[in-house]
Amino acid sequence: MRKRKLLWIAPLAIVGLAAFIALGGTAVMYLWNWLTPALFGWRLITFWQALALLALCRILFGGLGCGRGNHRGRRLADRWEKMTPEEREKFRQGMHGWARGGSTDAAPSA
Repeated sequence: MRKRKLLWIAPLAIVGLAAFIALGGTAVMYLWNWLTPALFGWRLITFWQALALLALCRILFGGLGCGRGNHRGRRLADRWEKMTPEEREKFRQGMHGWARGGSTDAAPSA
């Protein structure tokens, strides 16, 4: 029973992965070719260059998929839970200052 199920799932997974890669590469290529020449005067890219760019962004910004879960998000959530209400308010104030382009200090700048 399990082998029979696997015989259907494996080909579907391969086709799904190929479709995902094709759609991702095509989307990156069209977005790049639509935006960057008009905004920056850069050259157009091919589908294969778009796939390479997508892979590069995944490596640089998304990691290689090693490990489980979002460790950074979990760590921040754990730290938030351990903060006192005063520490949380100080953090919020610092983030508001940072978002406005000011300093990250909790005290307002004069």
